[in-house]
Amino acid sequence: MGARKKISADARKEASKTLYFARLVGVPTSPRKMRLVADMIRGMEVNKALSVLKFSSKEASGRLEKLLKSAVANWEAKTEQKADNANLYISNIYVDSATMLKRLRTAPQGRGYRVRKRSNHVTLFVDTKITNDNEN
Repeated sequence: MGARKKISADARKEASKTLYFARLVGVPTSPRKMRLVADMIRGMEVNKALSVLKFSSKEASGRLEKLLKSAVANWEAKTEQKADNANLYISNIYVDSATMLKRLRTAPQGRGYRVRKRSNHVTLFVDTKITNDNEN
């Protein structure tokens, strides 16, 4: 690795130490359905978001609840603090489309209709409000 690449790689590694996130890869629901639930909790405090997800009737909310708990656990592991006394909130959440399974459904007169079984990737970032205020 060249010196210039090593410097930028080290800078990226240092920047990632202050990011607290969790990823959910290859979820077999459509990205549109997952985005509906993600939009409900975007920017919320963690405890409030967990209660919203727990009582939501959407199937995707169970997966996002587990992902949010994982992101909080990652924050606790990196900062060595408890999340109870911290002012955690969801700083960023986005849903990307993943691979699509293409299937055929039988149709009249010997034809076949294409069925696209979509899946998605979810990335969720948590942060404390205190550090965010100090940076700005």
